[in-house]
Amino acid sequence: QVQLVESGGGLVQAGGSLRLSCAASGRTFSSYHMGWFRQAPGKEREFVAAISWRGGSTYYADSVKGRFTISRDNAKNTVYLQMNSLKPEDTAVYYCAAKGAGAIWTPNLMGRYDYWGQGTQVTVSS
Repeated sequence: QVQLVESGGGLVQAGGSLRLSCAASGRTFSSYHMGWFRQAPGKEREFVAAISWRGGSTYYADSVKGRFTISRDNAKNTVYLQMNSLKPEDTAVYYCAAKGAGAIWTPNLMGRYDYWGQGTQVTVSS
């Protein structure tokens, strides 16, 4: 089992920045691929970014490419999402997710992740 706890959400003006953190506990964090997803009111949950278990590969949704950066610190069992140039359409609940590195992984598919956090709210005002 892996427990994931997101933090760092809040209210920010358009153009501002936030850094989300996802702290993992339980089994070896470094053996998991990690992803960030988000869900806006009335919309389906969507892929935002993902990072491989060693951090060597990163993936981004087109809507956040160039503005968001995913990173991880395996020594701290934490994955981060740095969000810059935020837009009102980035408003959503952001979730982190984990997938064991030994299995087939498709970074942008929710169904390929085994563990999920409870989410953190990000609100971007115009």
